[in-house]
Amino acid sequence: MTDAMRRARRHMLARTGLAWLVMMQVMMLAFPGYLRDGARAPDAQASLEQAIVLMNWLSLILCVPLVLYCAWPVWHGVGRDVLRRRIGMDVPVALGILAAFLPSVVATWRGAGEVYFDSVSMFVAFLLTARFLETCARQAVSGQTHPAQDAGLLHAADRLAFRFVCLQILLAVGVGLYWWHIQPGHALAVTVALLVMSCPCALSMSVPAALAARHAARLRAGTHSAGEADALDAATRRIARQNLHGALVWHLLMAPLAAMGWVQPWVAAITMLLSSLAVAANAWRLTRLAAPGSHGRAAGAIDAVAG
Repeated sequence: MTDAMRRARRHMLARTGLAWLVMMQVMMLAFPGYLRDGARAPDAQASLEQAIVLMNWLSLILCVPLVLYCAWPVWHGVGRDVLRRRIGMDVPVALGILAAFLPSVVATWRGAGEVYFDSVSMFVAFLLTARFLETCARQAVSGQTHPAQDAGLLHAADRLAFRFVCLQILLAVGVGLYWWHIQPGHALAVTVALLVMSCPCALSMSVPAALAARHAARLRAGTHSAGEADALDAATRRIARQNLHGALVWHLLMAPLAAMGWVQPWVAAITMLLSSLAVAANAWRLTRLAAPGSHGRAAGAIDAVAG
C-alpha cells in the first residue's frame, strides 16, 4: 500500500469516526421530538415544544461540520462529476443530504415543521462506513493483475451501479412530485428515503470485496495447487455475482416500500448500511480456507464456501 493510499484511508477513518460521534449526539437530541405526539397537559406540551426547539438548534450546530467536513468526499465527487459532465454515484448521495438538511435548517429557523437531522447524521455515518469498507476492498486489490473474467465483473458492477443511480434519481423525483400532489406533508420524507436508498454502495463494493477476500484467502492458506487456485477463482466469481445480484434485489424490494411511504429516511439509511455489511460478510466467507500446510482440505473448503 502506498503512502497516498494510507493517507486516504486515515482521512476517511477520521471522517467516519467523527460522523458516528455526531450521529450518536444528534440521535440523543432528537429524542424529545419522538414524544411530540403523546397526550399530556398543555403546560407540559409547551415545555416539550420549547425543548424540541432547543434540541433542533443544537442538532443543526452539530450537523454543520458533519455536512461540510465528514461529507466532503461527496461534494468533491460531485464537483468532479460536474466538470466531466456526467452523473456519478455521488450525485444521488448529495441530493439526499441536501434534501434532508436544507429543509431541516429552514424548519429550525422558523421554529416549526419537521426536521431530519437524525436521518442526515445516520446517512452520512453509515455512508462513510460503507465507503470505508469499499475503499479497503479496492485498495487490497489495487495493483493486482486480474483475469479477463474478473475485469469483466468489475466493469459490469460499475455499469450496473451507474444505471441504478440514474433510474433511482428519476424514481425519487417522480414519486416525490406525486406525493407533493396528493399529500405534500409526506413528499419530502418519501423523496429523501428514495434518494438515500439510491446510494449504490453495496453494488459498487460487491466485486472488489470478493476479490479482496480471495487475496486474503491466498495469503492465509499459502501456496495452492493449480486445481485449488482454479477452484478459488471460480468461488470468487460466484460470490461476486451473489453480492451483485443480492444487492440489486435488496434495492428492488425496498424501493417500492419507500415509494409507498412505508420507509422513513432513517430506516433507509440503516438498510443501506446493512446491505453493504451483508456484501462484506458474504465475500469474507472466501477466507474460510485451510491453514497453511493443510492444502488437502482446501478444495473442500472452497467448494463449501461457493456452494
